Amino acid sequence: AKLITLTSLILGTTITISSNHWAMAWAGLEINTLAIIPMISKSHHPRAIEATVKYFLTQAAASAMILFASTTNAWATGQWDITQLTNPTSCLLLTTAIAMKLGLAPFHLWFPETLQGSSLTTALLLSTLMKFPPISILLLTSNSLNPPLMTLMAIMSAALGGWTGLNQTQIRKILAFSSISHLGWMTIIIIYAPKLTLLTFLLYTLLTSSVFLSLNSSNTTKLTTLLTSWTKTPMLNTALMLTLLSLAGLPPFTGFLPKWLIIQELT
Repeated sequence: AKLITLTSLILGTTITISSNHWAMAWAGLEINTLAIIPMISKSHHPRAIEATVKYFLTQAAASAMILFASTTNAWATGQWDITQLTNPTSCLLLTTAIAMKLGLAPFHLWFPETLQGSSLTTALLLSTLMKFPPISILLLTSNSLNPPLMTLMAIMSAALGGWTGLNQTQIRKILAFSSISHLGWMTIIIIYAPKLTLLTFLLYTLLTSSVFLSLNSSNTTKLTTLLTSWTKTPMLNTALMLTLLSLAGLPPFTGFLPKWLIIQELT
């Protein structure tokens, strides 16, 4: 079962990022959603089941909206090419659908809940690999997106991700809000310099993976456990703290690079 889910995940992602046709992109996203569902609900805990249902409903709604947007575009223009998204209604619908898929504010509320209900490895998959197909669709359609809407959602995401993450004690929720905030940075620049979005995403994936894997090896899900874990694994904890500072975007670290470039490009 694990083999099937993992291969389906890789397959779905590959189909989406390499497709030119809207139906193929949608099919890849659907395969992805269906493959991750058993991974979230694996523990059979009520909270895990609740997280799975929340995830499934938002993703299914977003997928339906993507299909609707692409069909509307095909009806208006007569072709199914992803890069040729010209109908204004379709652009608006697609932007909203991708925002739902990614967990951009104001559609971000499912994401912390889902991450909190799943295990650390599944949370890692959800916050890195599952973000890649929608971001690749955004990259392909970046010339036809709605700039005011994108900017508004990006600023909201960056602000909300920063503020709502302050009041948390659960590490997975903090990382979820960090993810929302990073997605804000990615989407604000996608219209002006799509390559920077990709760079930000790759560095974010690298840093988040190292954070999640460190937490996984020390089996930490709460801040209180993290505070006492330095006695057991001092080196790992030091590395984790530095990675978290990098993820926050502090100047001497790598995490500052994409922010610096994005601010430079925006100004």
